[in-house]
Amino acid sequence: MRVRGRTAAVIVGLLLSPVGAPAGAVAAAGAVTTGPCAPVPAASRPPRPTPPRADPAARAVGGPALATRAQVRPAGTSAPPAVPATSWLVADLDSGDVLGGCGPHEYGTPASVQKLLLAATVLPTLDPRQVVTLTDGDLDIEPGSSAVGFAEGGRYRIETLWLGLLLKSGNEAANALARLGGGADGLPGGLRAMNAHARQLGALQTHAATPSGLDGPGQFTSAYDLALIARACFADATFRRYDTTREVMIPAQPALGEKAFPIQNDNQLLYRYPGALGGKTGYTDLARHTYVGAAERGGRRLVVTLLGAEVVDKRGWEQGAALLDWGFGVPRGAAVGRLVNPGELTAGPSGTAAIPPPLAAAGGPGRLDPAGHPWSRPLVAVSLAAVVAGLAGLLLALRHRPHDVRRRR
Repeated sequence: MRVRGRTAAVIVGLLLSPVGAPAGAVAAAGAVTTGPCAPVPAASRPPRPTPPRADPAARAVGGPALATRAQVRPAGTSAPPAVPATSWLVADLDSGDVLGGCGPHEYGTPASVQKLLLAATVLPTLDPRQVVTLTDGDLDIEPGSSAVGFAEGGRYRIETLWLGLLLKSGNEAANALARLGGGADGLPGGLRAMNAHARQLGALQTHAATPSGLDGPGQFTSAYDLALIARACFADATFRRYDTTREVMIPAQPALGEKAFPIQNDNQLLYRYPGALGGKTGYTDLARHTYVGAAERGGRRLVVTLLGAEVVDKRGWEQGAALLDWGFGVPRGAAVGRLVNPGELTAGPSGTAAIPPPLAAAGGPGRLDPAGHPWSRPLVAVSLAAVVAGLAGLLLALRHRPHDVRRRR
């Protein structure tokens, strides 16, 4: 009866958990919700866009304890530092454990941390040795926004474009790489691929309208989604090499009268935090400061993500560093949820795709919610059907199992 009692408890927990919460997610009972995020000072910014309608399935990805606007951490752990950001999350890159967060599934505007999704999507598909020519469209970026200084008509290796993207957050590099990654469809095809890849990673709250992170209509992400995207990036050895490069020379363009010049990595975590693995900075007037950073200590690799941060006494990377320090102090195995694995939310029971990507790389719109954003209603139906079918089989098996089986652990 003890085993059956525990089984009944699992069944009740599954039924009470929001649909879409992955099996094996850490139960909310092991988490402590400690109140709202730290106050964020008011700042002059453009009007915030209306986020998509809250989707309970998307908010429960990674575990029910993460479906909160408040701060959450493992029971028995120290309080994290108060950082003036609208949302944040700390997770283990290797185990996938989410160590804590504040509003991890709240919608935010990404700014240049969007470039990580571009890298996760396109970097594996392009030959770094290929030499390409930059176009006028590539250089069509917001005046005064971050740029490397590539020349129109200049010929550069794709590897140089990646270094310009990750070291100097070059928006012209983002346009060029998305165009190249989009194949015959160019930049629009690159954006479709980014959105499809976000869905495949389980980043259900992410929608890219620009490859660079410059503000665009309907462009959103979340601290949780950024951790999924960063995890995919740091799993790629080429990305890690580019992202930790501190300085590189941009080659001269003699035909255009352009001299070679050096660029340096803008991520101060690399220079000032022992064990830093890299990351990405971001800022727009709308998004405010955004940040993704990763570091290694004592055999653990952690990632921190922040959205909507304001600089009070610490810059974005310093806020990330403070949260990383806290995360390394959380005991191994203590968690409030987990990062889902790539493909976990898109594979049906037979291995076929259960969630059609909102904007498939081959073109064509996917399902749109009333606000005009791509969301997957099939997730709810398929997840519920899988849960019901699984529970029915489990209950039937329990009725006919031998008594001595109950003693197994």
